[in-house]
Amino acid sequence: MDEIKVFAPASVANVGCGYDTIGFAIDGLGDEIIMSKRSDSKLVIKEIIGADLPLEPEENVATISIRALLDHLGSDQGFDITIKKLFKPGSGLGSSASSAAGAVFAANELLGEPIDKKDLIHFALEGEAFASKSYHADNVAPSLIGGFNVIRAYEPELDIFQVNVPADLWVLIIFPDVVIKTSESKKLIPTSLSIKDARDQWSNVAGLIQAFNTHDFELLRKSVTDLVAEPVRKGLIPGYDQVKQLAYDHGSVGFNISGSGPSMFALFKNEKAMNAAKPEIKKLYEEMNLPVILHSSKINLRGCEVIS
Repeated sequence: MDEIKVFAPASVANVGCGYDTIGFAIDGLGDEIIMSKRSDSKLVIKEIIGADLPLEPEENVATISIRALLDHLGSDQGFDITIKKLFKPGSGLGSSASSAAGAVFAANELLGEPIDKKDLIHFALEGEAFASKSYHADNVAPSLIGGFNVIRAYEPELDIFQVNVPADLWVLIIFPDVVIKTSESKKLIPTSLSIKDARDQWSNVAGLIQAFNTHDFELLRKSVTDLVAEPVRKGLIPGYDQVKQLAYDHGSVGFNISGSGPSMFALFKNEKAMNAAKPEIKKLYEEMNLPVILHSSKINLRGCEVIS
């Protein structure tokens, strides 16, 4: 196989209480990457469609991630790469992670799959760290392997496990047309917590995991609560409190910021409740004269996949 086309899904990180620790993949948004082998060792980004991102291999998360994989394998294989972004960078949906994950997945496929899919996370993290100025796998892991992921530890080695996903759970992504850079948003996060806030945050993480495992939607609604990022980041997102209230008024079982924002996610236990909330949210942003994208999805359990 000399050429491949893959899809790498977007993702929701933090999921409220799980800062840099929890994330899940979604359907329909992500990166489409076409990659082909070269006869030399160069990594060439031929085109990026849908976003203004660097083509230089030392400045793009896709080629940085591929280089980490090739160095590990001791390979001098070169690739031509075309990236089609199906959602905006700076959306809070793991744009850099989708590019990094999709790139290493495609390269690994063309090289004959020498690395297990889950182990590719290590190489995608190199690109993600370049983009966000920190190592965090809560976008990269779900984009690569799909599902609902928990990063138990980063040191001394990366330790990730997956949590059961309720089959009837729906996700509504609300993306107002403003840009928030992850590297800038991270500067708002407090460097210390009170014992009380830390205790309550840990309790919410435990509740969130239990809620997913047992399909306890009332516990899920209570446990998505975040005491770390949401209080300092929500002010960057127009209409945040109003949208949150509208979602809960229509039966949402969990609402918070997706990653660093401005996208938000609302969890619903059925499609009917989710669809009832959409017109109200759209109307709110029309009154604010602000474009908004509403995207419905189930939790993507597949992660990166070959599409042609």
